[in-house]
Parts: sequence; structure tokens; C-alpha cells
Amino acid sequence: MRRLPIVLLLLLAGATAPALAQDPAPPRIDTLAVEGNVRVASAQVLSASGLTAGQLASYRDIQRAIEALFRTGQFDDVTVMQRIVDGRNLVVLRVVERPVLTSWSVEGARQLTPGDVRGKVKLLEGRPLDRAAMAQSEAAIDSLYREKGFYAARVSANVVPADSSRGVQVVFNVTEGNRVAVSQVRIEGNQALPDDEVVGAMSTQPEGFWWFRNGRFTEERLDDDIRSGLPGHYASKGFIDFRVASDTLLSTPGAEKAVLSLTVEEGPRYRVAGFEIRGNRRFSTEELRTFYPFAASTDSMPVFDQGAWDAARERIATLYGNNGYIYASVRPEVVRRTLPDGSPVVDLAWNISEGRVANINRIVIVGNDVTHERVIREAIVLLPGQVFNQDALVRSYQNVSNIGFFQQPLAFPGVDPMPCPQGVRQEDCPPDVDITFRVEERRTGNINFGASLGQGTGLGGFLGLEEPNLFGRGKRGRLQWQFGANINDFVLSYTDPAINEGRISGTISLFDSRQRFIIRDLGRRSQTGGSLQLGFPFLGARYTRLFATYGLQRVRYSEGSTELQERFVCNNCTRSSLGTSVIRDTRVGLPFATGGSQLQASGELNGGVLGGSGNYRKVDVEGRWYAPLGTLGGGGQIGAGIQFVLGITAKSGFIFGEADNFPFEQYSLGGVQFGVPLRGYEEFAITPDGFDPAAGGSQASPDAFGKSYAAFTMEAGARLNQSFYVSAFMDAGNVYRTARQWDPTRLFRGAGVGVALISPLGPIGVDLAYGFDKKDATGRPAPGWMFHIKVGNLF
Repeated sequence: MRRLPIVLLLLLAGATAPALAQDPAPPRIDTLAVEGNVRVASAQVLSASGLTAGQLASYRDIQRAIEALFRTGQFDDVTVMQRIVDGRNLVVLRVVERPVLTSWSVEGARQLTPGDVRGKVKLLEGRPLDRAAMAQSEAAIDSLYREKGFYAARVSANVVPADSSRGVQVVFNVTEGNRVAVSQVRIEGNQALPDDEVVGAMSTQPEGFWWFRNGRFTEERLDDDIRSGLPGHYASKGFIDFRVASDTLLSTPGAEKAVLSLTVEEGPRYRVAGFEIRGNRRFSTEELRTFYPFAASTDSMPVFDQGAWDAARERIATLYGNNGYIYASVRPEVVRRTLPDGSPVVDLAWNISEGRVANINRIVIVGNDVTHERVIREAIVLLPGQVFNQDALVRSYQNVSNIGFFQQPLAFPGVDPMPCPQGVRQEDCPPDVDITFRVEERRTGNINFGASLGQGTGLGGFLGLEEPNLFGRGKRGRLQWQFGANINDFVLSYTDPAINEGRISGTISLFDSRQRFIIRDLGRRSQTGGSLQLGFPFLGARYTRLFATYGLQRVRYSEGSTELQERFVCNNCTRSSLGTSVIRDTRVGLPFATGGSQLQASGELNGGVLGGSGNYRKVDVEGRWYAPLGTLGGGGQIGAGIQFVLGITAKSGFIFGEADNFPFEQYSLGGVQFGVPLRGYEEFAITPDGFDPAAGGSQASPDAFGKSYAAFTMEAGARLNQSFYVSAFMDAGNVYRTARQWDPTRLFRGAGVGVALISPLGPIGVDLAYGFDKKDATGRPAPGWMFHIKVGNLF
């Protein structure tokens, strides 16, 4: 038997070609065989190669067969051999099979999110090992670490035998090292702006003394600085031709420090020479000129500010959108030129194409499988047939989000042209639009049970059933039973936000409550009774309602401290009260508001002509204001990402008349568990006589109660999602003996940080606060920190 590689045979055949009148015929394959295959059947190998016995095979056929076998992804190596056996031409396909990948893993990834690292691996388990994909995955993980600033990270992919099969496992071993920190940022080429100002406009900051100046570097941050941060800052100063010519991170291998060097080209500073408005018909030129951002400048040629120019264009577009011109376009024009003296200037213009007014054809709601359509339409401030209004669309979206029955964040409503009749061109149809609200239901009702701690009633158990969307119509039913050594509290309530599908709301509550307060030996309070509340639109306003409430209850106080028993006596007292309140609520983003306000004024008459054991009047006022500060992430969608907000709360209350029979209706200040909260202080620490250093004892002084109070809160918060909120706050407040002594300039102060979340047990708040105006028993200042936990209604 003679064996020659088939390639050599083909070369020999080709060497004699010039001596022949034509190329010799390629050799015939008499027999085909496969060697080296274990997992893949021989018939599959032959079929994939495309070679057949009896075929005249040239070197091109052999090349195509090898390529075809590699394309199957089953083999690491393919060799074609020729053997002459008994004068017959035998072609052997010798293959080396790829091992099957049984699993893969990533080890050593700790400082980055494991999901982000694993997401870079593109290997498929149960398939032959793709070594090219393995190398690409290794490179992708390495690139991810470099993007996040881990320049010392090393990644290696190792193939190891599987434990219980003939396959293999791939292990990506990551040695992370430390994240590189920027110790210095060097700016070269800048002349108009100093280094400090340029670096201050960047999100990539050098490390400093404070913990938040850690010099963290990521390529993503640097890219944002180069593409938008620095050009935007320079453009606000008139340098609209600014660009970053080069950027270099100087870091030695394995080093933890680096120097970032940027070379910039500032270009000339442009001033505004002229301004023109073209194409406007709906609004006069004088009206639109009020939006011109440089009109107030006393300089005849003010410095051009790109940010102010863009913001003004957005306001013009919103103006048109709020008047139905949703197809209007406002194209800003910035023309550069040079004055005869060489000064660079720009001529500005708004080129307006107004289009036609769009009315609302239909409002469609999709996805509400449980919630009745009426509940959603009540929250929408747009109506079919009216002129389209962009601000009203945004407010409708926020109102629907506030309902609380749907997954957050909601998709923003779709605004689509009204379909044209068949055969009619779109441009010949009215420019009306269809608006589609898409919602996704979430579970609203809950049954909960377990242990609870709150409101100073001690440790106990609870069993509750609550459904805020009864029958899918927004009606709320609640059954709550709390029990334990210090509490036996039963509450049953029902709320209908739209009685008989109208605009009148109603709430009826029945309760039987027996509580022993463990705070300052307040004793026991037993209450049995109920209340009825009706709500009406106030002068037809959408966000303002008038409420009227009547309550009747039997109250008994006992077992309190001797001082409390002597001051406040009520055995089997009856409290009959009639109250009214006006509430205007425009908040958005609930339960953690990110904008809007809530204003409330209420008055309550107890006793007198109503009967009962008391005879006093109570007035409470409260205002909450929220201003959005910005958004991090979320892709520009309203309500998505981390929402930053500034909140201010101011509230006061006044009692006129005799209320000694109902001590807990009077005001107390301090702590978070009882009365008006003031974080940083003990319960009942703030009294009409000033700070009480003995408030940390076991008893509450009857002198801690007052008939008026003032309390204020300012907070800067971040709503991480619909259920989690963090904040830094400042509290101030005081309680006064009578309404005449009310003085909002004499306040006790506290400040701190807090976390609030919505849990299956209800809202939970945790605060760490510093009381500035505490004193010791000798009257000397003794400020200090205090930790607060509250379970209950935080909002």
C-alpha cells in the first residue's frame, strides 16, 4: 500500500500541465473514510463535506470540503489524506472534534455587578466549544473592567474537564486589582477659562480630601465629559467651536493612580449680533420675542449662550404644543460671521413651520384588565374633541401614575395621527390625533399578618386585609386587627371615591380600640365609635376638594401617671365632632412626591351644640411643596430613574376652648411615635415651657401638652424607585400653651438623614437626627444624635 497526501498528488498532476494539450482530469475518489470522530457520526461528516465516492475531486473541491466541515462548528482540526489501497484511491477525512461545553463560570468578579460581567460571555452550553467566542468573551470582560476604571484587571479563560461527562467547562478567572483613581487632571490649550473652571465642569474629578472626592475614573464618564460636559460648558460662554483634541490617561501598569491629560481647542468667543423670527402666524413676533434669552442683556452684543438658546427653543415648541400645533417645528439658526474689525459674531433666527391645529380624536386605554376604565379616565385631564395640549398630556400621565394600581414607570402615552379613510391621502385628512394610554396592572390588595411595633403601643401581632381597588373601581376596603399585651385594635373602613359614579366621595369607618401606651406611662385609652366623611369638588376644581366629617366615639382614659390623672380626667367620655376641610393636592410621583404641592386647612367643632363631654374648636393648616431638582438615569422617560427633589413642609394647629377631657387631642412635640414629629429629640421633650431634659424618663409630664404648635421641615431627597426614598432633612418646631402664645420665631432645631420604604408591613421610616437645642439638667447646651424608627403612615 502506498500513501501520499492528496495535495502532493494534485501538485504532481499540475507540474505536467505545460507538456499536455490540456489539464489532466482530477483523480477519482474511489472510497471515503472518516477517522477521529467519536461524537459526530461518520455519515454526518461525509454529508457535511460534500465529497462522494466516484467523484473527480480537484484541490478546490478539497478546500471547499475542509471549509464546510469547519463551518459546522463541530471540529477543531480537519485533515484530508489520500491512501492507495490495492490500486484504489482512498480519501480519509481525519477530524479532531471540539469538546462539548457543559458549563461556564466567572470567578473573582467582586467589585462589578456579577450580572454585568456575566453578560459579556457569549458561550452556549450544551454546544461544541466555540473558541473564537471564548476569546471574544475574554476580551469583552477585560474591556468592561477598563471602562469602569480597573486598568490593572487581568482576565484569563481556562478550559477544564467536566466533572461527570466527557465535556469541558470554561472558567473565566478575573484578577480585578484596584480601580484607578485620578490624582490630577491637566488641561492644555485653554486660554479663556482657567484650569479650575474647566475641571469643575467635568464629572471626572481628581481625588480630594472629602470621601466623595475619590477620583473615580470610568471611560463612560470621560466620554460624557468630552462629548457633552465640556462642550456644553464652553458653549454657555460663547465658545461654540470648542472641542477636545486629545485625551490621555497616564498610568503605569498595576498602578492605582493616574493623571488625566486633556488638550482642548477653545476657538473664538461669539457674541450675538442679530435676531429674527420667521414663519410665525399663530403668535405675534412680539409675543415670541418674550422668549428670546438675550433680550434682558444691557450689552449691545451679548455673549452667546448655547444652553439658554436651546432652552428658549424648547419653550417655544411647548407653547405651540400646548395650543394644538403638535406638528410645528422650530428650527434654530445660528450663522457665524466676522465683523470688519475681526470680531466673531452670530446671527440668530427661529424658523417656524406651524402646520395645522390638531384636535384629539380618541383617547384609548389599553392593558387595564382589572381596573375599570372610568377610574383611569377620571385621572385624565384631556377630552376627545378638545385642542391637543402637551402640558395636559404630561399631567394626565402623572395622574394615572398616581393612581397606584399599575406597574411603574408607565409607558408615556402614544400620540398617533388619526387613521385616514381608505383611499384618502394622509395630508388630506384632518391633523387630529389618537392618544393611547398603556398600563400594566399590578397586585394591589394584600393580606398581611405578623408582628408590629409602632405608635408607642408596644409589641403585638396583627392581621389585616386591604384592597384599594375593590371591584376594579378604585373603591377601598380595609379590615385591620392588631392585638397583643398593649393593644387590641379593630378597624373596619370603606371608601368610595365616586358614589353612584359621580364626583362625590365617601368614607365610613368603625373602630374599637384599646391601647396601653408604653411611652412615658400614658396609660390606657379605649375608644369605640365611628365616622362618616363626604367629599365634594371645591368650586368645580379638579385638584381641590371640600370634605365634611362627623365622628362619634366613646373614650375612656385610665392607668396613666398620677400627674396625668390629676390634670386630665375622662371616664366614659363622649366625643361628638363635626369637621370640615379643604385640600388641594397637585403632587406627582406618589407615594414619594417628586413635584407639586399639597395645601390643607381644616376646622373641627367638638361638643357644644353637638353634645358630648368636650367643648372646643380645633383648626389645623398644613402645606407641602416639592420642587424637582433633576433626574439620574431613566433614559429621559418621565418618572423613571433616580428622582431628586427638594421638599418644604409647614404646619400649625390651634385649639380654642376646653379640651382637658381629651388630652391626646392636644398637641405634643418631639420624636416620631406620638404627636407632632420633631426628629433629634425624645418624645414629649419639647414643652410650652421649653426643652425638658427629663423627657427621657418613664413618665410624660402633663405640661408637655399644648394648644398650639408650629413645625417646619426642609429636605433634599432622592427617590430611588416607587418604594425607596432617602433624604437629608432639617426640622424645626415648638409647642405653645395657648393659641395666643404661638410664635414661629421661637423654634427647636434638628437635622439628619433618613430612609423610607414601602414594605408588606406598610411604610417604614428610619432616621438619624441631631438635636441642636438640647440641654442637660443644669440648663447647659447638650446637643446630640438620636435614632428613630417609625412604622405607619409617613406621608
